[in-house]
Amino acid sequence: MESDNRNLAETQTIVVKVGTRLLTYETGKLNLRAMEKVVRELADLKNQGKDVVLVSSGAVGAGIGRLGLPGKPQSTPEKQALAAIGQGLLIQMYEKLFAEYGQVVAQVLLTRDDFQDRKRYLNSRNALLALLRLGAIPVINENDTVAVEEIEFGDNDTLSAMVASTLDADLLVILTDIGGLYSGNPKLDQAARLISTIGEITPEVRTWAGTSTEALATGGMVTKLQAAEIAVNSGIPLVIAGGREPDILHRILAGEKTGTYFRAREKSLDCRKRWIAYGQAAHGRVTVDDGARKALLDDGKSLLPSGILEVTGEFEAGEMVAVEDRDGFEFARGLAGYSAGELRKIKGLRTEKAAKILQKQVGEAIHRNNLVVCR
Repeated sequence: MESDNRNLAETQTIVVKVGTRLLTYETGKLNLRAMEKVVRELADLKNQGKDVVLVSSGAVGAGIGRLGLPGKPQSTPEKQALAAIGQGLLIQMYEKLFAEYGQVVAQVLLTRDDFQDRKRYLNSRNALLALLRLGAIPVINENDTVAVEEIEFGDNDTLSAMVASTLDADLLVILTDIGGLYSGNPKLDQAARLISTIGEITPEVRTWAGTSTEALATGGMVTKLQAAEIAVNSGIPLVIAGGREPDILHRILAGEKTGTYFRAREKSLDCRKRWIAYGQAAHGRVTVDDGARKALLDDGKSLLPSGILEVTGEFEAGEMVAVEDRDGFEFARGLAGYSAGELRKIKGLRTEKAAKILQKQVGEAIHRNNLVVCR
């Protein structure tokens, strides 16, 4: 049995994510009572002197409601158009509701590119920290109108974890319509039990996630586990809880054992390594032999060309690549020291022979300072 001691009373910076199913009805139109409930709790936490950040889905759903459409479209351009229509309505309601409690909000729209580019990542971090210093409440959503390759962060689950990591938040709360992680789908399996605390995200835990069956929602529990992995490896505890429960945020901060609590790792990644591990999509993959795998996992070594078996994809030096073993299991990520073409020429070779082929001095394929091991 995992220990469930939740010491969250001293939490200062809180990121709260609310999903589409909490904020909209099945018609797609906004659930104003649900929005008002979330706003009231966040405003009260702000009055206590805490820094609060709201990551809110619902723009596409609001667009569906505004146009009276029967359901969610499948094409990316239609989703982008609905997001453009619905985002204005969404932020308008948040401004109105927060203003009733004397709070100022700031709309922030982000995409994967804002995290992938190191300069934009730091600019986003500085802007968000400045908003908190000024006393505003950032209301963040994915910029679906311009996001093409990844229009959905997983109903903003991954986005919320990236925001929490970027801000070095003290707590991430994901509010759902289910109330936590169960050992099965509680809507289909009456024997499914709520998992109170998770100390490590194991393969068994991942099997509990299942898939989303909701028409409007895009995330499901799978993406919430992905968010949990980012958060806990960044040293940030996460709670998945029922967004319809009364005073849920205050109860979580009081240490009440509600929802599912993911304990943060004691030894977390620093800011730069978080960016390497989670801020970017992999541009390619390198497969390594057993000796290289052991050197990376157990000895904290750099990856040398001699340990590389295969190179997949096209990437340039400095771009992020995934590192996998012979079985295709990804166990590390890092910034490549050479392009994919160069690595294909020197994979499996000792440094001296590799230098002759490339006609230049050859070092690490991925330096340990640019490598993050995923355990």
